[in-house]
Amino acid sequence: MLSTYFKTAWRSITKSKSFTAINIFGLATGIAACIVLFVVIKYELSYNRFFPGHRSIYHVATATSSSEGVEYNPGVPRPFIDAVRVDMPEIVAGSLSSSYGSQVTVPGKNDSAGGSKKFIEETGVFFADPEFFRIFPYKWLNGSGELLKDPNVTVLTQVMAEKYFGNWEDAIGQYIKLDNAIDVKVVGILENVPANTDYPIAVVTSYLTFKNNTKIYGDRPEWGSVSSNDQVFFLLAGNNVQKVKNQLAAIAGKNFEPDQNSKESFELQSLADVHFDSRFANWGTHTTSKSTLWTLALIGVFIVIMACINFINLSTAQAITRSKEIGIRKVLGGRRSSLFWQMMTETALIVTFSLIIAMGLAAACLPFVGHIASIEEPLNLFTPQILFFVLLLAVVITILSGLYPSLILSGFQPILALKNKVTSASIGGISLRRGLVVLQFTISQVLIIGTIVAVSQMKFVRKADLGFNKEAILVLSTPADSTVLARQPAMKQELLSLKDIQSVTYNSDVPSSDNNRGTNFAFDHKPDEPYTLFLKFGDEDYFKTFGIEFAAGRPFSKSDTINETVINETLTEKLGITAREAIGKDIRMGSKAWRKVVGVVKDFKTNSLRETTKPMLMASRNKDYNYVAIKIKSSNLASTKDAIQKIWDKNLPAYANSSFYMDESINNFYHQEDQLSLLYTIFAGIAIFISCLGLYGLISFMAAQRIKEVGVRKVLGASVANILFLFSKEFTILIGIAFAIAAPLAWYLMNNWLSNFSYRINIGVGVFIIAALTSLVIAWITVGYKSMKAALSNPVLSLRSE
Repeated sequence: MLSTYFKTAWRSITKSKSFTAINIFGLATGIAACIVLFVVIKYELSYNRFFPGHRSIYHVATATSSSEGVEYNPGVPRPFIDAVRVDMPEIVAGSLSSSYGSQVTVPGKNDSAGGSKKFIEETGVFFADPEFFRIFPYKWLNGSGELLKDPNVTVLTQVMAEKYFGNWEDAIGQYIKLDNAIDVKVVGILENVPANTDYPIAVVTSYLTFKNNTKIYGDRPEWGSVSSNDQVFFLLAGNNVQKVKNQLAAIAGKNFEPDQNSKESFELQSLADVHFDSRFANWGTHTTSKSTLWTLALIGVFIVIMACINFINLSTAQAITRSKEIGIRKVLGGRRSSLFWQMMTETALIVTFSLIIAMGLAAACLPFVGHIASIEEPLNLFTPQILFFVLLLAVVITILSGLYPSLILSGFQPILALKNKVTSASIGGISLRRGLVVLQFTISQVLIIGTIVAVSQMKFVRKADLGFNKEAILVLSTPADSTVLARQPAMKQELLSLKDIQSVTYNSDVPSSDNNRGTNFAFDHKPDEPYTLFLKFGDEDYFKTFGIEFAAGRPFSKSDTINETVINETLTEKLGITAREAIGKDIRMGSKAWRKVVGVVKDFKTNSLRETTKPMLMASRNKDYNYVAIKIKSSNLASTKDAIQKIWDKNLPAYANSSFYMDESINNFYHQEDQLSLLYTIFAGIAIFISCLGLYGLISFMAAQRIKEVGVRKVLGASVANILFLFSKEFTILIGIAFAIAAPLAWYLMNNWLSNFSYRINIGVGVFIIAALTSLVIAWITVGYKSMKAALSNPVLSLRSE
């Protein structure tokens, strides 16, 4: 019986080649899109979950509450780890600190073999204690975490060992130098860390080395100093989480100084939640909100539903041409159940072919997934989880697509079928198919509106006035040790001697960045203000190089230490004074000395446009100058960069050079939003394409049902234009209904997305007009083809049976 079903199904689907091709290609497109989205979502959900017992691992973070709200920091005060080990001895607590942009120097084998190799590790050099590796069971090729109990020892991942020494086995016992100051011995090799982690450790040195070199990595013994570079983790297997939270509250109350303006507390983050908690930055490349993943999953479901709707519309449209076949089968003894399973077999066969094509399409698309998701490693489509999902998807699509047409076709009355009297009423009516098309265009218009809003917001972001000049500014990372500080004045003059360099400034941070260095402060000899003051340090040419304008006063004078200060307009507004009134007033950072305010700059965007402009203070302090920013004439970027490299090598031969352009750094703020915008565009295109197939199915059905009506109208004098209007009018109404449903839904969804930006576009009427017109034009083009064919048909042929 089963073989008969398949033979008959094969004959049926090969007989209607165009119908079969449209169905297969429509389903394949939807299935491929769904598979790609599943791969992306599965990858994002896998972050940090490759550790055995990851559900028992918790990250400790700091929250500061004030009248301005709550500020979150993924770090903890440096004394925290020692306090935990005293007050909570039953907890396994591990410490991990980072030093981003550290230099690793690998000595040459001998003088004749050449000099040493220098690397700037942008992903960071990490410092950990043995307890960290008790919490995180990384796999070892050689050694163990216990080796990090001693000072001046380090472990490398396999890829880093091969990068430094060629062969990881040769790395054991070798020495590397950190930041041109600390010689450390390689004592262990870790297996490469998977890419789906928020803690991409590569070079891990003992925490004792970190503590013994506070002159290089900073000394923060105060509880009030919190840096994201210092992080702590707990292993809470079998422990009561609420009990631990209470103990952390006690530690906070015991060690943080009472402050009427703010209150610090500690928060526990499950390791499984770190990747999805946007309140706290992580050491990976990005965070992903679970709402975004749900949105992607919903898009995948909608795309599959649209593909199934197409199948239903095309199958029911085809039912009229198969009515005699069904009638003959029933007259010859065919039962409804047999016919039902026959139709379901046809559906299963079409879905199988679609699935094969879809897997090929998905495999072809996987190398390009990095453009729509932050996935840098190669993806494998043929894993047990993905194959199970594909199998489940095939079953669901077969049921969704085949159930209704199979029930309808198998239920034909044989007498009506043989007399060709099957009508729209007998196959379920046209209203259902109209409703399905409305659903399709509702989905497609939501995606069209989402695409327009996302693209418009990103265009706004790129063209927004940031309050400073970002073009043609090359930024070089530079250490701030005594050697570099001594060479700064001479190197600056050499750089300025190049004809294509307009300005140079040493600084701690560019105007707009992810850095949020802050402190408590007081103004005009009053008590501390109830909010954080954010800091940037630079030399006297900082404002000139970045084109920052003054609202009042002047830049601070040349100095190696904090002397005069400059603040921004946001701070004056929060203080309730004008820019001119601020000039000459005193300001104090933390418990430091009072300093004069000599200038107020016009507001510039201190971070990405997701955040509001922060109250800012700028001053000079050369020990914090980790960057040198160089304004270049844009016509000679490449040659000037080469000349800069020569000056660097001459003045700082022992240091590696790492650089970036300011505009590229700002663009990286919005990498995920760019990906989402591209994703919306791609899937809006897929939705439109599938919607067109759905329209084609419905117009085919309607043209077949109304062929005699068209013949009569033509005999009575109706023109081709009249016939076209006859069909187009109805679809225009359907799209209008879809738009009425899609518009408020899309507005709600995209308004929520835009709420992530402090600076954003308004969703105007124009967005909805463009979306509606786009849908109408596409629908008219699709409907026009089939309508024109019906309008040009010979009415004699359509009326002959009467």
